[in-house]
Amino acid sequence: MLDLIHINSPLLMLSNLKSLEAAVKITAEFLNAAVKPVLVGCPKLRVAKAKSAFVELADASGYPLAVMPAAKGQVPETHPHFIGTYWGAVSTAFCAEIVESADAYLFAGPIFNDYSSVGYSLLLKKEKAIIVQPNRVTLANGPTFGCVLMKDFLEALAKKVKHNPTSLENYRHIFVPEGVPLKSAPNEPLRVNVLFKHIQGMLTDDTAVIAETGDSWFNCQKLKLPEKCGYEFQMQYGSIGWSVGATLGYAQATPEKRLISCIGDGSFQVTAQDVSTMIRNGQNPIIFLINNGGYTIEVEIHDGPYNVIKNWNYTGLVDALHNGEGKCWTTKVKTEEEAGEAIKTALGPKKDCLCFIEIIVHKDDTSKELLEWGSRVSAANSRPPNPQ
Repeated sequence: MLDLIHINSPLLMLSNLKSLEAAVKITAEFLNAAVKPVLVGCPKLRVAKAKSAFVELADASGYPLAVMPAAKGQVPETHPHFIGTYWGAVSTAFCAEIVESADAYLFAGPIFNDYSSVGYSLLLKKEKAIIVQPNRVTLANGPTFGCVLMKDFLEALAKKVKHNPTSLENYRHIFVPEGVPLKSAPNEPLRVNVLFKHIQGMLTDDTAVIAETGDSWFNCQKLKLPEKCGYEFQMQYGSIGWSVGATLGYAQATPEKRLISCIGDGSFQVTAQDVSTMIRNGQNPIIFLINNGGYTIEVEIHDGPYNVIKNWNYTGLVDALHNGEGKCWTTKVKTEEEAGEAIKTALGPKKDCLCFIEIIVHKDDTSKELLEWGSRVSAANSRPPNPQ
C-alpha cells in the first residue's frame, strides 16, 4: 500500500510520501552542493496553492527570488530577496544575469513557450534546473518524481536546504537603482514612460492592475507592486482584448479593489462591449485606453499595413454605452499635465465612477523591452520548420 499524505489541492488530493521523501532528499543534496542557487516563481504557483510555501523556501534558503512574467503578483515584491522578473533578454535589470549565471535554479510551476522564453532565447541549461510542477518534480537530467504536490515538496524542502545567500549578495554587488523618465516640457505630447510613472503613484494595497497583451505587458511588468496589490497578466495565448473581460470579472469578484486596466486601442476594439456590463453592474475601474493607432506589438514581430487600424472615437463610444445610465466618466489626454489632472479626478470626485481615460501617444512610442522581445520572437517564429 502507498504511503499518502492529504493536501487540499484541486489537481491531486494526495502526495505519495515515499516519492515526496525521495524528491526532497535528492533536490536538497543538489541545491546544497551548489555555490550560487536561485529560485524562480512561475505561473502554476497559483493553481498549486503553493505561493506561501515558495516564500517559506526563499526565507529558509536565503536564495534570491525572481518570477517569470506571468507569475508577477504571485509572490510579494516587498520580500527582501526579490530581484524582479526573469524574462531572458527583457528581464528586470540585473535579474537575468543572476539567474542565468547560477549553478542551480529551481523553477516552481513554469510554462516555457515562445513568448515567455523570448523566442526560445533563454540562456538556461537543463543540467542546472529543478522543474517543480503542481504534481511532479524533475531534477536536471536525472529522475522525475510523480505524485508529489508542489506545496508539500516546497514545504519539506525548506526544512532541508542550507542557508546560502551567495547569489543574493552577488545581486546586491551589481545592482544600480533605476533612472526616471525625462521631465516633460510644458504641453509636450505625453510619452508612455511618463504615463506609467503616474500609474506607479496610483498603486496601493487596495488596487489591482490588469495588463493587456501588447506593450502594456512590458510597461506593467516594471511597476513595483505594494504587498497586497493585485496583478493579472495573460501570456499563454497572447489573447488581445482579454483584459476588458478580465476587468469586468475581477471587479465583480473583488469589489473592494480599485482596478487599473492598461489596454491598447487594437485590443480594446475586440471586446469593447464588456464596458457596458461594467457600467450596468456599477463597477468603478480606471481604464487607460492607450491609443497609438495600431497593433504595436505585431509591428515589432511582423510589420505590415494590416497593423494600422481604423481609429475610433473611444470616449464617444463609452459615452454611448453609458447612455446616461449608471456612473461613468470619460476624458481624452494628450499631455502630462492633462494626465495628472485626469488621474486626480479619477481618484477624487469620480472615485465611484467607471473612469475611461483615453491616452493619445505617438505610434512609435514603445518600451525598449518590446523592441528587443519583438525582434527575438520574430526571428523564432520565422525560422524554417524542423524536418520530421
